[in-house]
Amino acid sequence: MVLGQVRRLAQFSAGFFLLWFILVCPAKAKTVPEAASVSIGLSQLPREGQETYKLIHQGGPFPYEKDGVVFGNRERILPSKPRGFYHEYTVKTPGERSRGARRIVCGGLEVREPQNCYYSDDHYTSFREIADKK
Repeated sequence: MVLGQVRRLAQFSAGFFLLWFILVCPAKAKTVPEAASVSIGLSQLPREGQETYKLIHQGGPFPYEKDGVVFGNRERILPSKPRGFYHEYTVKTPGERSRGARRIVCGGLEVREPQNCYYSDDHYTSFREIADKK
């Protein structure tokens, strides 16, 4: 009899927790306007980001093999564009042996003259549009 009561209590608790989680912790969807409304000035990028940005506009050479590959925008944070519109570039992280988490993603038909570029310091979890005031 006690075992049956424990099972019912466990089932009730699990159901209560699931309902509480659904009602109290709704997932926040990332939207394009949110991504597009946040910007960062070119001079505010870390030095390594400024260097990468400069290399993008020069057409390289890039230090990482994967620099310049097509960025698929699977996270759907950036504005929706056809495949091949966005390209990603690594922003070197001092002390990091691998590519690290910092990236610049640029979009446009001409790779050397992108329409816009975005900076991510958290491996595509968030982006800030780079405001380049020349």
